[in-house]
Amino acid sequence: MTATITIGHEAGGKPVDFDIEELLATRLLVQGNSGSGKSHLLRRLLEESARLVQQVVIDPEGDFASLADEFGHIVIDGSAYSAGEIEALARRVREHRASVVLDLEGLEVEQQIRCAAGFLTALFDAPREHWFPALVVVDEAQMFAPVAAGEMAEDTRRMTLAAMTNLMCRGRKRGLAGIVATQRLAKLAKNVAAEASNFLMGRTFLDIDMVRAADLLGMERRQAERIRELDRGHFLALGPAITRLPVAVKIGPVRSGLKARAEGLMALPETAPADMEALLTGDLAADIRETAPPPPPAPRIEEVSEAIDRAEARQVAPEPLEPDSNPNTVAERIAEIIAHLARDESVAFQSSSAQYQTFLTRCRRERLIGPMPDMRAFHRRFSIAGAGLAELADQTQSAILRLAESVEEDLLAPFLVIAKAAHAGETKVDENAIARAYGTSSPGRIRRLLDHLERQGIIVVREEYGGGRTVLVPGLDHLPAE
Repeated sequence: MTATITIGHEAGGKPVDFDIEELLATRLLVQGNSGSGKSHLLRRLLEESARLVQQVVIDPEGDFASLADEFGHIVIDGSAYSAGEIEALARRVREHRASVVLDLEGLEVEQQIRCAAGFLTALFDAPREHWFPALVVVDEAQMFAPVAAGEMAEDTRRMTLAAMTNLMCRGRKRGLAGIVATQRLAKLAKNVAAEASNFLMGRTFLDIDMVRAADLLGMERRQAERIRELDRGHFLALGPAITRLPVAVKIGPVRSGLKARAEGLMALPETAPADMEALLTGDLAADIRETAPPPPPAPRIEEVSEAIDRAEARQVAPEPLEPDSNPNTVAERIAEIIAHLARDESVAFQSSSAQYQTFLTRCRRERLIGPMPDMRAFHRRFSIAGAGLAELADQTQSAILRLAESVEEDLLAPFLVIAKAAHAGETKVDENAIARAYGTSSPGRIRRLLDHLERQGIIVVREEYGGGRTVLVPGLDHLPAE
């Protein structure tokens, strides 16, 4: 079996070959503006070497999933798995030498970056007995090895930059040959680009990118203009796996990909203006009905009447009440007031001190005389009522409250909501219920709350790249279901 493939031809028709064994030891950098033919080049390289070496493709745009039809690659949908599952899949990929495409198209940009970083790190950390040779292709590498963090979180940038640096700097000893493709050399971290010994430079127009490309190709800077003049699908090649001197190569045809994609111009439809207007504007209501959620049902007449009666009753001044000093009656009424306040949306998002003042005002209005709970006791009872623990058996309530003893006071309410849901067998997080209990509408605060509770060992959070999140509470497993 030969380890040499042909990726294209020079202007005179001479084939330009690629030594795959040499590529495994020296890595490859591909650069070119959008539309220069980078994806076509990568596809040609992958197709020609598919029978020679294991391939792993990090695909942020879903461009390479069609390799599965022609060459048997396994497509991994990044949005369908949690972080732990992605890492386990990467370990199995190395163990079984499977050629795969990690399709990240269904994820937001930062989720794509974290998913790819976790996958690459797991590939790199595989046991020594699984260090088989593999090509690892990373398209749009400037996303995964950026010079600056940009809009992504700093911890995300450090995570992905470490993964890409390991791939390009230390991957060779582990059998991993990095192939990175980027639109902008200036946006790609230099310590990642510098580790490549083979280069394929396509058309680019920005001076800073042309100068860097010319430097990598060993060209004089006055020759950098040549890079701007390259046609689509043409690249300047250099490296021990290709050629010792820069050559211009036109990339050959491919067998997979979007067969029906139109190249160049297409004839416009010969539709009369009036007919085209009718196609665009006719029956828009039908499209709106398909995409818009159905309106809420109209309230029943009885509900409207009851609402009017309640409003009128509130407008009538209440008759003076005699002070109630019966301890049992006072205690029962205090419990009712706390339960009522816990169900009131306007009270749920107040601060703890404002909630307590609302409670005292209600008690004074009803002229309740007797020992009142202090602010800490009120907050605990308010949290218990808001979480609906009264619906559970006494044994279950006691068990949950014992688990809550180590929870900070201001986090008690959301923890009780999580614990009750976990006891009922619910694993999906109801973020609206947690937000109400925590008194916030910020998804970021909810995420930080869950992270904090997990670090305390109080809950276990399992996040999925597709956005799903499940929560477990250790210690509830032995309790009987209600």
